[in-house]
Amino acid sequence: MKTSVIQHTEARDVRFPLPAAAGTDAVHSGSEYAYAVTVLRDDFGLQGIGLVLTLGQGNQLVCDCFDLWAKARGLPLWRLLLDLSPDEIIGLMDFSYLEEVLTPQDALAIIKDEYPCRSDRESVLSEGYPGYDTSVGWFQYEDARVKERALHALEQGFRAFKLKVGSRDGERDVRRAFLLRDSLGPDVRIMLDVNQQWTLPEALEMCRALRPMSPYWIEEPTHPDDVFAHKTLADAISPVPIALGEHVPNRVVFKNFMQARAVQIVQVDCTRVGGVSEFLTVSLLARKLGLPVVPHVGDMGQIHQHLVIFNHVALGHEKLFLEYIPHLKDHFVFPAVVREGVYRCPQEPGSSCDLKVVAAS
Repeated sequence: MKTSVIQHTEARDVRFPLPAAAGTDAVHSGSEYAYAVTVLRDDFGLQGIGLVLTLGQGNQLVCDCFDLWAKARGLPLWRLLLDLSPDEIIGLMDFSYLEEVLTPQDALAIIKDEYPCRSDRESVLSEGYPGYDTSVGWFQYEDARVKERALHALEQGFRAFKLKVGSRDGERDVRRAFLLRDSLGPDVRIMLDVNQQWTLPEALEMCRALRPMSPYWIEEPTHPDDVFAHKTLADAISPVPIALGEHVPNRVVFKNFMQARAVQIVQVDCTRVGGVSEFLTVSLLARKLGLPVVPHVGDMGQIHQHLVIFNHVALGHEKLFLEYIPHLKDHFVFPAVVREGVYRCPQEPGSSCDLKVVAAS
């Protein structure tokens, strides 16, 4: 195995404008995605890329570059992680401030207990990992466009969809949610993403109005720091789950939400929590507490397509689905391949993060 030495490091501010209304939600009206990009080059000429999703301001270098490690071994990231021993996996993580819930010994026991069952779950490598389509329901899309895009995605094989809600006019949200349900039928999953726009009283009222259209989850219903409000709402709307994680910054805050039973779907995003290691720590914490992980994809699913494979095969997480947003696929050297609503297992070395604008410079 060759040993590479990092010869050059660089941080870049990379931004991509989007088509009108794409990417909009109850918070964001300007259609732009921004990444803080870490570029590492080694003495073999390999280039590793780390991505951090931001709101376009304060791009900071916070992401460890597993990409270069995987490329140096000639492996896709999912394979690199699956090839690590249980002790090596534990060595990647920081369990400080989690000890009353998850110790390194607990985590090691989970990984070792799941090891004999890995082969039962490796079918994901050939079958792929299901996706759900967020791009059908952007906030500023007209109702007719939402319906048209949703029906098209249904024809493409998707069976789960997300609609952006959180309007000042609650009746608009209700109308659009029922429009989507009536258009797609009772058997598909429809998730509603509020992007933090409701107060707790508003959330209670809106969830009552939306319950008859059978949302699969309610995402980020109120302020992302308000654990008690999420707990109160979770109790009130059960069994409809609350999903959150896009704006949860680290494992300790995730621990607080999980301990309080204020979250039922854990949407940890490695580009938000500071990298792959923290993502894996949160995944193990969720596994210990019996909660599913469905990542938010600030990376457009490029890194997370690797991480959900690891979560499923190595940690025994349920194979639910992974968010799919296609808007930046033309900017990646190896864009995620999604056919018939399913992510196909990536085969190229690395974490699928290489951007054409970086590779060309």
